[in-house]
Amino acid sequence: MIIRFGYVSTALNLYEASPAKTMTFARWSKLEKAKRQAKLHALTRENLERTIRILHYNIAHQIKLYRFSSSLAPLATHEEAGWDYLSPFTDLYGEIGRLVREYGIRVSFHPNQFTLFTSDKPHITSNAVKDMQYHYNMLTAMGLEDEAYINIHVGGAYGNKELALERFHENIKQLPDPIKAQMTLENDDKTYTTTETLDVCERHRIPMMFDIHHYMANHTGEEPLEKVLPRFMATWQNRKHVPKIHTSSPKSEKAFRSHADYVDVEFLMPLIKHLKDIGQSVDFMIEAKQKDKAALRLAEDISRIRGVKRIGEATVEL
Repeated sequence: MIIRFGYVSTALNLYEASPAKTMTFARWSKLEKAKRQAKLHALTRENLERTIRILHYNIAHQIKLYRFSSSLAPLATHEEAGWDYLSPFTDLYGEIGRLVREYGIRVSFHPNQFTLFTSDKPHITSNAVKDMQYHYNMLTAMGLEDEAYINIHVGGAYGNKELALERFHENIKQLPDPIKAQMTLENDDKTYTTTETLDVCERHRIPMMFDIHHYMANHTGEEPLEKVLPRFMATWQNRKHVPKIHTSSPKSEKAFRSHADYVDVEFLMPLIKHLKDIGQSVDFMIEAKQKDKAALRLAEDISRIRGVKRIGEATVEL
């Protein structure tokens, strides 16, 4: 089986490469009207150009997994500031898509925690649909709308998890089918457990994004890993990609939910053992603070385990 390693948004080994330069609505409002669009255009162009630079870095380092920043186009979904964040940058979106396809890079988006479908407030659901549409529009501009996924959490419980889940089942109907076909759901570290998230995924035929750190932080009464993993993997059947796992380790025992700078391979050993028993190839999205540095170090650390061979800078074989 093969494990590939990737990271989130910014390549820390590159100088000044953040693809998430943004501005607040308050700052935008203070600009002269003539300067507002120019500023949004400049920021978006810089973010997209930096994304292209990061993709070249990934290609050079054989990193086949990457999560785009959700802040590529600042204020794109804001009601008052909403603007055309696509057509002025057709060339850049097209180049991003070309690099991804040509070099076989698996990419994704992960909107923020406010993009959820469990709220009883209609405007929150409406905003969630709008945000999912924003991410899908960018994937479409890249020509990646049929292969890249948009990952979110189930949402809040609002004091009654059963009612919240009923609202999810109803509110998700507002999401257009092509976008729903490209969404994944992730278990979280406080509210919806792995099993609860799997129940939702299986009902709606949505692939699950399994977060091992969240599982460990929120698994009281949960099914053991050896039962959870096959269910999780089954949600990826008949999909273009292998199952994907979010990977990080605790900053400390006291700050267990916080992500450490790097990933402790010992923390992952139970997972690695079960994956080896199953024999299913997977992708690891590293969510450690040191991003690309952590992904490359984890590939090296895991390659030292007996029975593991490093077959690329960010890929190992068990």
